[in-house]
Parts: sequence; structure tokens; C-alpha cells
Amino acid sequence: MCATAAVLLLVGAVSHVTDLLHHGLQPYDWAPRWLNFYWSSLALLDLLAAALLISGKRRGTDLACVIMATDLAANWYATYGIQHSNLAAQPGLQRLVAFTAFVLGTAPLVRRHLS
Repeated sequence: MCATAAVLLLVGAVSHVTDLLHHGLQPYDWAPRWLNFYWSSLALLDLLAAALLISGKRRGTDLACVIMATDLAANWYATYGIQHSNLAAQPGLQRLVAFTAFVLGTAPLVRRHLS
């Protein structure tokens, strides 16, 4: 779980860093400022969680769970509340649901083996 989650968090971090470099703190003009700032903050938070997981720290698992739960909630809100879309039409949201389920489902099992 740690290696897989760390790699996928790093992929997310690269995506958020790319958005920051190309579009600044508000890469999605359709989204409210607070949501843009949250997604931009994931550039740092994803990196931190990945580093903690790679170093075998429980805090990495805890942070990954918080990130995934809040990111899923934010994306769900954006999809349904702002874009008036649905899960079937959003493959990115489908992948996020699967990754969140993976992280939240495996975290309790993995966490007890970390320092």
C-alpha cells in the first residue's frame, strides 16, 4: 500500500504543480477561489504524504487518508454541485473514487506496521 499510494500521490502532486506553473493559484476559472486554493495546496500536501509514506511513518497514512477523503469530497462537489455532471461522465472522478477506496481501505491494515 505505501509504495503504491506514494507513487499515486506523487502523480497527483505533479499534476497540481503543473497546474500551478501554467495557471497560478486559480487554475480552474469555473471553480470558486476556495476550491482552487484547496487543489493548489495539494501540490505540497501530496508530496508531504508521499514522503512520509516512503519513510514508513504512520503520519503519512493519516495524511493520505485526510487528503483522499477531502479531495474526493471537493471533486464530488465540483462535479455535482458546480458542473452538474455525474460519476459516469467523469473518468477522473471514477479513478479518484477507486484510489480513495484503496487508501481508506488499506490504511488501517498498513498503519499498524509503520513507526
